[in-house]
Amino acid sequence: MKKTIISLFALLPVMAAAQTFDFDLTKPLPVYNEQDGYGYDLLPAPDVKKPTTRPFYFSVRVPDGNYRVRVELGGVKNGNTTVRAEGRRLMMDNILTPKKKDTQVVEFVVNKRSPFITEGRTVKIKDREKGYLGWDDRLTLEFNGPQPAVRSLHIERDDQVPTIYLCGNSTVVDQNNEPWASWGQMITRWFGPEVAISNHAESGLTARTFIGSNRLEKILQTLKAGDYVFVEFGHNDEKEKRPGDGAWYHYQYQLKIFIDEVRRKGADIVFLTPTQRRAFDQSKRTITNTHGDFPAAMKMVAEREHVPLIDLNQMTKIFFETLGFEDSKRALVHYPANTFPNQPKELADNTHFNPYGAYEVAKCVVMGMKQLQLPMVKYLRADWQDFDPAHPDDWNTFQWSPALNAEIIKPDGN
Repeated sequence: MKKTIISLFALLPVMAAAQTFDFDLTKPLPVYNEQDGYGYDLLPAPDVKKPTTRPFYFSVRVPDGNYRVRVELGGVKNGNTTVRAEGRRLMMDNILTPKKKDTQVVEFVVNKRSPFITEGRTVKIKDREKGYLGWDDRLTLEFNGPQPAVRSLHIERDDQVPTIYLCGNSTVVDQNNEPWASWGQMITRWFGPEVAISNHAESGLTARTFIGSNRLEKILQTLKAGDYVFVEFGHNDEKEKRPGDGAWYHYQYQLKIFIDEVRRKGADIVFLTPTQRRAFDQSKRTITNTHGDFPAAMKMVAEREHVPLIDLNQMTKIFFETLGFEDSKRALVHYPANTFPNQPKELADNTHFNPYGAYEVAKCVVMGMKQLQLPMVKYLRADWQDFDPAHPDDWNTFQWSPALNAEIIKPDGN
C-alpha cells in the first residue's frame, strides 16, 4: 500500500528496510538531516504555497544500488522542469506542463554508489571527488528549469534492472560543476526505466590508475550477467612514461584485464576509442590526431578479443569538422571572462566538453550502440531520434538550465 507523507515519520524504519519511499512535494517537508534521512538539500527549500523559478534539490539516504524513480510534474502554470540526479546526471529535460491542471509522470533509474566495497576496502577517490554528490550516502535529485514544477516522488530499489557501467576519464565522468560536462552524464537522458547507468569514471585517470584506485573492483562487486561495461581510455594513458608504457604494450595489457574480469562475471564489455581534442590543422578544416597509436591499439585488442567497439574517435572528428574551427568552440569549455563567478580570465579548453558538446557526444555513443545492435537499445525513450555527427543539433537552440555550482578550475587530465 502506498504510504502517505503524513505517516512517513512513524513508518521511516519500515520504509528504510523496504527501500521504498513516497513524498508529497505539495506539502512542507524538512531540510535534509541525518535523523530523518531525507529532505531538501544544498539549497533552501521551495515555498510550496506559490510557484517558484528557483531550482532545488531533494535527497534520500539509501544504500548503494539502483533505484527506480517516478516523478509527477505539474500543478502550476507554465511549468518547465529539468530533472538531474547525483552529479548533474541528466534524466529528463524541458518537460512542459503549461496549464495548472496539467501533469506528467516521468520514470527513470538512478544508480547510487559510495566508495565502500567491503570491510577495509574502498574506492580511492581523489580529494576533488570528496564533495561530489556521486560518492555520498544519499540519492540526490536536482529539479531545475525555467519553472520547476514537482508534485510527488516515488523511489524504490530495483535489483533486477540491467546496468551499464562506465569506465573512463574526464570525457566520461559525471562532472559535478558547470560548465564542464561529459557524455557519461548525458547518455542517461535517452534510456527509460528499464536500464541503469553507473558512471565510475574520473578525470585524469588512465586504464591503469582506474584499476589501481579499486574502481573496477567496485564494479565487479555488483556486476552480473546481462550487464555491460563500457571502457574509454587514451587521453591520459598517452602521458604515462614508465618502462613498457605506450599503446602497444601496457595500454593493451590493461585493456585485457578489463576484458577478462568483466567476462569472468558473465557480463559484456564494449570499447570506445577516445574522443578527439579540438586540434585543427593549419587549414583550420581538419582535425589532427593527438592520440598517437592509442585508438589503433584499442581496435587491435577489440578485434583479437571479439569486443564490440564504438569508434568515438572518428565520430567526434566528424562532429568537430562539421561545426568548423569557430563553432566547434561551442561544444567545449570556451567562454569569455566573467561568464561565471570568480572567472577573471577566458576559459579556452580544447579537450573538455560543455553541456552541449557532451549531449551531442552522448548521442554518438547511442548511435554506436544501435550500430552494434546491443540489446539495451530497445529501451531507448520514445523521443529518441537517430543522430549523425555530420548533422549535429544546432548549438543556438540547445536548452540547458545550469546548476548553481560552477567551478572554473579545469578537471584533471587533458
